[in-house]
Amino acid sequence: MNEAVRDPAQPILEIENLSISFFTRAGEIPAVMDFSCSVLPGEAMGLVGESGCGKSTVALGVMRDLSNVGEIVGGRIKFQGRDMGEMSEEELRRIRGNKIAMIYQEPMASLNPAMKIGRQLMEVPLIHEKVSKDEAYRRSIEMLEAVRLPDPERVMKSYPHQLSGGQQQRIVIAMALLSKPSLLLLDEPTTALDVTVEAGIVDLVKGLGKEFGTSMIFVSHNLGLILETCDRITVMYSGEAVETGTVRDVFERMRHPYTQGLFRSIPLPGADKNTRPLIAIPGQLPLPQDRPRGCNFGPRCHHFVDGVCNVAEIPMIPVNGHDNHFSRCVRFDEIDWKAVPEGTHTDKEPITPGAPMLKVDELKKYYRVSANEVFGGGEGRVVKANEAISFEAREAETVAIVGESGCGKSTLAKVLLGLETASSGKITLANQEIQSTPVEERAVDTVSSIQMVFQNPFDTLNPSHSVGSQIIRTLEKFRIGNSVAERRQRMFELLDLVKLPRAFAERMPRQLSGGQKQRIGVARAFAGRARVVVADEPVSALDVSVQAAVTELLMDIQREQKTTMLFISHDLSVVRYIADRVVVMYLGYIVEQGTTDQIFSPPYHPYTEALLSAIPIADTSVVKKRIVLEGEIPSAMNPPTGCPFQTRCRYKHLVPDNLCETQVPPLKELGGGHKSLCWLSDEVLAGMEPVISLGKAADDKSDTDV
Repeated sequence: MNEAVRDPAQPILEIENLSISFFTRAGEIPAVMDFSCSVLPGEAMGLVGESGCGKSTVALGVMRDLSNVGEIVGGRIKFQGRDMGEMSEEELRRIRGNKIAMIYQEPMASLNPAMKIGRQLMEVPLIHEKVSKDEAYRRSIEMLEAVRLPDPERVMKSYPHQLSGGQQQRIVIAMALLSKPSLLLLDEPTTALDVTVEAGIVDLVKGLGKEFGTSMIFVSHNLGLILETCDRITVMYSGEAVETGTVRDVFERMRHPYTQGLFRSIPLPGADKNTRPLIAIPGQLPLPQDRPRGCNFGPRCHHFVDGVCNVAEIPMIPVNGHDNHFSRCVRFDEIDWKAVPEGTHTDKEPITPGAPMLKVDELKKYYRVSANEVFGGGEGRVVKANEAISFEAREAETVAIVGESGCGKSTLAKVLLGLETASSGKITLANQEIQSTPVEERAVDTVSSIQMVFQNPFDTLNPSHSVGSQIIRTLEKFRIGNSVAERRQRMFELLDLVKLPRAFAERMPRQLSGGQKQRIGVARAFAGRARVVVADEPVSALDVSVQAAVTELLMDIQREQKTTMLFISHDLSVVRYIADRVVVMYLGYIVEQGTTDQIFSPPYHPYTEALLSAIPIADTSVVKKRIVLEGEIPSAMNPPTGCPFQTRCRYKHLVPDNLCETQVPPLKELGGGHKSLCWLSDEVLAGMEPVISLGKAADDKSDTDV
């Protein structure tokens, strides 16, 4: 059929009762079961769910890229009206990368590090359309311009390692779109990117989808991104679709308890750590061989009824009054969707911060680097990782440190922990100066007083030792307990603290889920009764339901032990929920700091305004100002003169005498401890409007409370 005259009501992709299994030594493992969905021309379908629910397997099934252990064991996939199971290998090769293209999570996995970008881009039209080299070059340049990459000629001559992560992802998108595919599969394409870069990529994908009429399947765990990019949504759980419908229908009138559980796990506007805390989904995703009878979600469901939900397999049931809205739940008409689960504590006592526990004054950290210096000669260059950093954190207070990659957050954490020493300035931890003392020279009680919870729980545990022995080793290092028996008892108390069964002491790290490993990381951080805990993106590698549980765990321990927490994150939704005060960093400088309410309300520093605009919020009642930052964050080795943010600032023209380009702004006091590093006048700041606002009252939504 000629694509130009295709019926717009005829789906590009139809997936009917798809089942995919992986065949291993242990036998058949069913990964996807009875999965159906369809995608119309120009439509974007979002697939959401926890890790292991089968989202990526569906996308790889469409590509027929299941390696030699995966196999489609039931159902069929029709592309442009044709059953792909009946196509020859030659036909599938012609379609892959041409009619159907896929963008993977990690851009470097899709790029050849030994080939220049130009050659990799040109391969697409050269192989699929047999065009001339000149034509392939011209199309590649045009596509680089379409994905808004500056200086396409230079990019064509670059190797992948010479580009930033955001630029690499744009290259992969350009490569996927060069053949003008009818269907684009995106598997978590923005997970590894900064929130500001993510906002640009999302705008780009939406714009290119409209421009080229491309249909999309967008695989993501981020419900806010799905709201911003997709028309329809399919929620997956344990290999099955459990709910599907238009984005607005599912977001506003969800009809499956798992969907509701996902929404309750994320910090939407209105969530409050004291009065409206996050509600984590209890339990864990079942292993494929341990799926329960009846509803797969039954063992974790607040609305489970024995003898109803576990009698037989449950089909997708249409939701009356909703267009193409289906749910795999037999009780959705009986459930009170506004009711809060029994046992949920919604009246937690607010924490009153005490005296300052950590003070940072005019901290600077410079690195001297030069390849030539290693071999003698050559002039050294200086990387200004932290520039005149000053803030304080009080006892039992949570101070969030936010900013893009390369802004100096992690360098600051390393100096605090003694992994690096300061170039100048002062760090005072409970009246003791620590800025010049490396960790190996710090007293044991100083080391135990300031501890860290790392981003990736998988890399922080020794795979050869049991969980209990690793906690006991930490206690030995901190000289806690006078005997093995005392330390063992303290280890059990720490497992209780992080809400893990004591039997886990005998388990090896490989036997734990990601969320359980992170809980062990938290237990070790608090083993020495830390006064300050530096949490470096502690939930970003976890599923949303696990994020909620670990976030609430950190809050509960902080309440109990009055710990000061420095929460390093790029996720401003979590920051709004968890933090008492916020420090915004850019290119080594603190550009704004204040209470959480001050940071999330105008007046803003222009960079903070852009960060807030980039937050994907999974709430249809939210109206958000759209500000996409142009350009990349400059190199700390060659920073701009004047204001560090001036190369990307949309207000620069409002400041007279080129001040932004020639002089670092003074730290302006905005009242109540709110400070901003900016030349903008009081009049301009006073005229700033909120970035995020509610378009309609949240309570006006009929039965939408989650």
